[in-house]
Amino acid sequence: MDDHKKPTWKVPSKLRSNARALRRNSTDAERLLWAELRDHRLNGVGFRRQVPIASYIADFVCHTARLVIELDGGQHFSDGQETADARRSGIIEAEGFRVLRFSNHDVMTNRAGVLETIAAAIDASAPTLTLPRKRERGPDATGAT
Repeated sequence: MDDHKKPTWKVPSKLRSNARALRRNSTDAERLLWAELRDHRLNGVGFRRQVPIASYIADFVCHTARLVIELDGGQHFSDGQETADARRSGIIEAEGFRVLRFSNHDVMTNRAGVLETIAAAIDASAPTLTLPRKRERGPDATGAT
């Protein structure tokens, strides 16, 4: 008896196949950034690439930090596209993510600065750990009388 559970999220097959195609056909900037993000290389957190969120496919997602990273090529800097990108970011943010946008040029020429910005966003979203206080020991707890 094979009782494999199916995922509870629903991603339309067309969106899933588009995400797979985008992973196979990454831009140079995406490949360069992925080399820095994969395998928990940045701050020890995991990233996934080309992830469907709502009706969009995000370039990189860190579920732990609820962070989405979008890389924009030259076509993203026209008035109409900037409006569409703002709408897209708003929808992704409504899903509970923070969106960081970088141009491909930034990734290619200032990779250290891009990674520093991403690392700061991860640190800002990390939960603060509260450690339990040490138990106070009285004279009876140590066995001394």
